Amino acid sequence: MPLFEFEGKRPQVHPEAFIAATATLVGDVVVEKGASVWYGVVLRADDCRIIVREGANIQDNSVVHGTPDSVVEVGAGATVAHSCIVHGATLGEKALLGNGSTTLDGTALGAGSMVAAGSLLTPGTQIPEGVLAAGVPAQVKKPLAGTSAEFWVEANPPYYAELAQRHLKGVSPVD
Repeated sequence: MPLFEFEGKRPQVHPEAFIAATATLVGDVVVEKGASVWYGVVLRADDCRIIVREGANIQDNSVVHGTPDSVVEVGAGATVAHSCIVHGATLGEKALLGNGSTTLDGTALGAGSMVAAGSLLTPGTQIPEGVLAAGVPAQVKKPLAGTSAEFWVEANPPYYAELAQRHLKGVSPVD
């Protein structure tokens, strides 16, 4: 896995985290126990600090970065789905950012909330806990309940934790 020190700051990865071989981590990155960082992900902490909390997952081809001196945090059990951009944002515990969504500087996604695929959180947007937000720009649509809460927010983190263990044991390069 490509890990790069930048100006004396180097990624810190818990030994029980999964980092895909094609993910790139640069600078002041912390990846906690049980977190997973998937194929093609870039965590570039040259101007900021990036913390991926325990059990969080950042899926394929997502990019995480921030503004100078900011802290970008992906909360415990949170999901950054495929091809997202997380810039200068905070995602609460078990929050889910849907495929292809973008968060901009100063945004926050509350614990247990979900942002629908393809949404845009404009600078400073604050999404409260336990709601569904969607659109360009993203707006709160309703409280998150039923299948969306059970499947996406609750079931996704343990599924990705188990899948990461399978990849740790079962992925190997092909000659």
